[in-house]
Amino acid sequence: MFFSVFLLSLCVFFLLFQLQPRRPKNFPPGPPSVPLLGNLLSLNIKDPLNDIERLRQSYGNVYSLFFGLKPVVIINGFKAMREAMVIKAADFAGRAQNTFLTAINDSKGVITVDYSPLWRDTRRFILMTLKNFGLGKKSMEDRIHEEIQYTIKTLENNIGKAFCPQFVFHNAVSNIICKVLFGTRYEYDDDTIKTLIQCFKRINKILNGPWALLYDSIPLIRRLPLPYNTAFEDVELILDIAQDLVNEHKKTRVPGEPRDFVDCYLDELEKRDDDSTFFEEQLKRVTLDLYSAGTDTTSNTLLSGFLYLMKYPHIQERCQQEIDRVLDGQDKVSYENRHNMPYTQAVIHEIQRITSLVPLSVFHCTTKDTELSGYSIPQGTIVIQNLTSVLREEGQWKFPHEFNPENFLNDQGEFLKPQAFMPFSAGFRICPGEGLARMELFLILVTLLRKFKFVWPEDAGEPDFTPVYGAILSPKPYLMKVHLR
Repeated sequence: MFFSVFLLSLCVFFLLFQLQPRRPKNFPPGPPSVPLLGNLLSLNIKDPLNDIERLRQSYGNVYSLFFGLKPVVIINGFKAMREAMVIKAADFAGRAQNTFLTAINDSKGVITVDYSPLWRDTRRFILMTLKNFGLGKKSMEDRIHEEIQYTIKTLENNIGKAFCPQFVFHNAVSNIICKVLFGTRYEYDDDTIKTLIQCFKRINKILNGPWALLYDSIPLIRRLPLPYNTAFEDVELILDIAQDLVNEHKKTRVPGEPRDFVDCYLDELEKRDDDSTFFEEQLKRVTLDLYSAGTDTTSNTLLSGFLYLMKYPHIQERCQQEIDRVLDGQDKVSYENRHNMPYTQAVIHEIQRITSLVPLSVFHCTTKDTELSGYSIPQGTIVIQNLTSVLREEGQWKFPHEFNPENFLNDQGEFLKPQAFMPFSAGFRICPGEGLARMELFLILVTLLRKFKFVWPEDAGEPDFTPVYGAILSPKPYLMKVHLR
């Protein structure tokens, strides 16, 4: 009996020993791991950001964790981030496959596609098409200004009332990207736009959350009926909407005369052969990626921005004084006006810096054996960028831990963007919608500040800047008051 128990214990010990994650030679250091779970017990999986920073203090700017048996490298600080994402961009340009995010995207689209001809062709097409549709030009400005008029009407209907602005900014930004992708906009009470926004909200809440982390770490649970399955259902619902819009385009388009992104892609499809990286399922996935990347980040930046402007009314007032001076005699703001608005530019960039809305970016993966900060990183290693560590790094900013536009102004009051400003990541995988997001933020914020004063309600307590954790951080719902200037 004793010998049987001994043998069983020996077998269990041997099994656990085999399931003990081991760091490769010269791999970045990190905390001790446990069999099967790796370092999951080292993280608060509901919101790991504080733990990621705590571990950085112990193990340095480049350290490692195990998600189950899977090794993961965490990159912190500007120096290491620049080495990986800019200097050795191709080495770190892969996307972590066999993860929750790639599963719900079916490894298609552009965000989660690995470093490959599919990714290169798709990204090149996106950038070219956005440029052709006026990105950086007056035609794109006109699209944004058209939507801003609906936003103004909604705010005017709420003058003097305490109301939640979430739906206003989510719908406005959603309509701008819908106009670019599908050539259509939706009324703010339309069921389609409500469905899209709610689906993406639910998906964002799950991404980078505890269930996604467990999905990535323990493959055995992936077929179980667990909460992350709602994300797969929401993606299918979004793809059904996209398919309906693509079918409508097929009926109404005139080849060679594109009205929007979908028409451009359908034109491209007709030119390609069967082995092409262009195909209809990819079109739906790309529109899903562009919609998600172009909606939540920009709308939550606006929501966070107005929260700060209400908390610091003197900053809001100084912006308005600059806006009034520069736009004196103009009917509406132009994107070119940003060059004459250093303070307002500084405020917009400071909002993006302090909020760090995509704190862990999208997980990367090494495309070959490489090195980082003297450590050896094998091919296929998942790499996570802690962008917050760069956006609030001591020595990179005048006031790293507080909201202060002086972070983007030199001694002469001129706008200056430090290299450490990388809220859209950096290198080959930098967000392709960065240009559109910058234009939207500037035109929307300047137009609204020119017309309205935004006030924190007297009976609402103190503003709470603690974000709701997800793949994209969002401010907690709050109330605002709007007055005509």
